[in-house]
Amino acid sequence: MMSDALDANAIANRRQALYWRLLSNLLSCQKEVPILENLAKQIVKDLSLPEPILDPTMGIENLLLRHPDLEADFTQPLLTEQELEQPIALGSDLKTLRRALVISKLMLNTLGANTQTPTVSAAQYAQWLQDKRYLEQVLGCGVPGLQGQKGDKPEAGETESQGAGESSMAGGAGLGRGHGFAIADEQLQNTLKALEGELVHRMALREVLSDDRLAMQLTPSMPLIEELLRDKANLSGVALKNAKRLIRQYVDELAQVLRLQVAQAVSGKIDFSVPPKRVFRNLDLKRTLWKNLTNWDAGTKRLIVDRLYYRHTARKRVPIRLVVVVDQSGSMVDAMVQCTILASIFAGLPNVDVHLLAFDTQVLDLTAWVQDPFEVLLRTQLGGGTYIYQALVEASKRVSEPRQTAIVLISDFYEGGSEQILFDYIKSLKESGVHFIPVGAVTSSGYFSINDWFRTRLKALGMPILTGSPKKLILELKKLIVT
Repeated sequence: MMSDALDANAIANRRQALYWRLLSNLLSCQKEVPILENLAKQIVKDLSLPEPILDPTMGIENLLLRHPDLEADFTQPLLTEQELEQPIALGSDLKTLRRALVISKLMLNTLGANTQTPTVSAAQYAQWLQDKRYLEQVLGCGVPGLQGQKGDKPEAGETESQGAGESSMAGGAGLGRGHGFAIADEQLQNTLKALEGELVHRMALREVLSDDRLAMQLTPSMPLIEELLRDKANLSGVALKNAKRLIRQYVDELAQVLRLQVAQAVSGKIDFSVPPKRVFRNLDLKRTLWKNLTNWDAGTKRLIVDRLYYRHTARKRVPIRLVVVVDQSGSMVDAMVQCTILASIFAGLPNVDVHLLAFDTQVLDLTAWVQDPFEVLLRTQLGGGTYIYQALVEASKRVSEPRQTAIVLISDFYEGGSEQILFDYIKSLKESGVHFIPVGAVTSSGYFSINDWFRTRLKALGMPILTGSPKKLILELKKLIVT
């Protein structure tokens, strides 16, 4: 057993050795450095930890099943709130060695040799997703489950657009502040999303989908959905059935998250012009007592209530028309999935008339299926050119009351025709009173692909291109729906 009184420099040296081993394995992938491996094994032995903690091929779930005493190490944040506020002296105690082993295990599982195989199996992908969630949890950043639904920037000033190349994940504090790490949320998430997309690309997806047993091991995620949508025309039979199941599952899960955000944002203001319903659940007991205090009978010590007061519960509803115009080019999958789901949710709100158009070189009216984003996604065809002007002309035909109409354009703004003509048309829509809301493209790697020419000019017009969180779009639509 390693002594608790071991010299701080000696502990720091051992910790350095563990991180040199981590770097060596990450850089060389298939080759181990014997001296570093031996040092790591000795450290594990001295700390009375199981040797499988050094095995980068064993999944975290499997490790915890065999050694449940390690659960706290892999499920609790690496640094406590107190440690984040008051930097600790790294390398000064044995706790830092244990931490180094945990972070090494997680990093090797998610970024090491397991991710470098020529082909990726469904089981490999499922294990990687599990290990990734443990890494995010321990680092105190990211979100288990659906990607891109948390980590948003503060709501204040959310209409400020991020530039091309910025991350969809708003960078949190990460692990800086003198603790030896400098990993921001956005850096980690971008790396993991890019790697996930690469893993899915290397998976023999058609063969996996053709086997029900293997397909059941797949966990829906944006990179997987993107690959399925690109390849759906080449799928049939069992493979197509499993692809549809995965797309439906992801759409339903994401819809639950977005539906809650919409419900919280667009509840509407109280309409005091509508008399309150005189029912018990609306009774304003506090106001009733206050207003009847003059009727207090001191002799009988009773309050005589001669009038009841009720709360107003009616909400103001402004009839609006929402026209969602979706670019179905290849770079638009992430935004397209989220915005088609949002369109279906808003279509279910009272007094909201939703139209949905998809376009590349031609415009496709998908309004008939707006209530079912799953069907919308199956009817889109990724790729092709981009003629935004033509799509907006078609969208404008659905504008009858400009001030009660919002046109949401989801695109990377790389126009196949004249940029100036398109910009002038967008400007004319805004001047007519239409609420024009531009939404930018984001790839599964988190990289923004937005035409900087439009980004600059639309921002100058007071219409910055929204990127990142769908909350920004929800808040913009709230301004129109809630008066």
